[in-house]
This record gives sequence, structure tokens and C-alpha cells, in this order.
Amino acid sequence: MAPYQIRQYQERDHTQVVDMFSRGMMEHVPACFRYVLLLPKTLLLLFVVPLTIVLVSGSWLLAVLCIFFLLLLLRLLARQPFKEYVAMSLQTDMADITKSYLNAHGSFWVAESGEQVVGMVGCLPVKDPPLGGKQMQLFHLSVSSQHRGQGIAKALVRAVLQFARDQGYSDVVLETSVIQQSAITLYEAMGFQRTGKYAEVSVVKWLIVFSVIHFMYSFPSAQKHEL
Repeated sequence: MAPYQIRQYQERDHTQVVDMFSRGMMEHVPACFRYVLLLPKTLLLLFVVPLTIVLVSGSWLLAVLCIFFLLLLLRLLARQPFKEYVAMSLQTDMADITKSYLNAHGSFWVAESGEQVVGMVGCLPVKDPPLGGKQMQLFHLSVSSQHRGQGIAKALVRAVLQFARDQGYSDVVLETSVIQQSAITLYEAMGFQRTGKYAEVSVVKWLIVFSVIHFMYSFPSAQKHEL
């Protein structure tokens, strides 16, 4: 297990951070594809269209080819939500991390191992928190595939929690999709509670629909121990 350290983001990290962020987001495509395949509407589509071709043309070969091209189309569509999110982020907050996070009353950390950035996470204050609370939101938690299983993700989340507590925030909130099961498991293991979810619609409105889950970690007012 290679040693690592958690430190604040520096400008020299930008290329590695952006590359890891982009690759990390695209790693969710296979899970999204499997999720889409199991949706009732998808199963219906994969059954009805080839059956219609057989009934109209009498050709099973055309039906098989149709299934192949439908699967290929679905695989391409499963990429779209993540491609769009990466493109949007690279034009907004990830374009200038120092300005978007460090200069905006938030922070951004990287995990470094052997002079390589192997993990990242950011946080920003929530502009209009409910009930007049003071909330910090966690963004872009990611660890490179070669360095998972070493506790880096937990260490990055703890950095956010410690920063938020030290700054007097009452809660840390975040959002993640149902597709990101490893992230959900991590957050729940660290004490985050589900506070709601909403349906995220992407690309083909009647086909690709998945839920985004809201999580919150609240600091007890009398909490004194270290995270």
C-alpha cells in the first residue's frame, strides 16, 4: 500500500485533477448501461421492436441485428449524462478551481501519492440553506481506480467534515446518483443520512431516468471529539 497525504489543492495540480475527474465520471458508464437495460421500458423496447420486425418481415436475422443496434444505441446514450456533466463542469467550477472553491469560502483537497494526484474533493457553502442553517456542500469526490481500497475516499470526506465543523457549519450535504453504489455505501458508513431524492431525466426523457439521492451529515452542537 503506497503512502499518501491529503493536502489543499495547488494550481500545479489542475491538469491531473481535471484528468482524474473526467476519467472517474466516465467510469460510471457501464453501471449506467446496466441500470438502463433493467428498466421496464428498456426491456419492453428490446422485446417489442424485434418482434414487430419478425411479424412484418418474417426475418429473424433482421430482428437479431435490430437488438444489436438497439444495445449499441443504449450504450452510447448511457454515456451522455456523464459526458454532459464533465463538459459543464470543465466550463464552470472545474475551469478555475482556486477561484471557484478556495476564493469562494470553500476549499478543495487532493490526495497525493508518489507526486501523483490520486484523489480529490471540494466543498462550498450552500447559498440558501433551509431553516436558516449553515450548510457546506461536498462536490467531486473521486479516487483513481488504482488507489481505491486504501481509505483515501474516507480521508477526503473527513477533510471536508473537519473543515466544515471548524468553520462553524451545522451540516455537510451532498448529492449522488443511485448508479454510484460504492459512493452511497461510503457515505452511509460515515454517518450521512438520506434526506430525499428526485428523478434525474437525461437524453431520452421516456427512457433514461434515474434518481439522485440527497445526503446530510449533521454536527451535534455538543460534539467535541475529533472526526
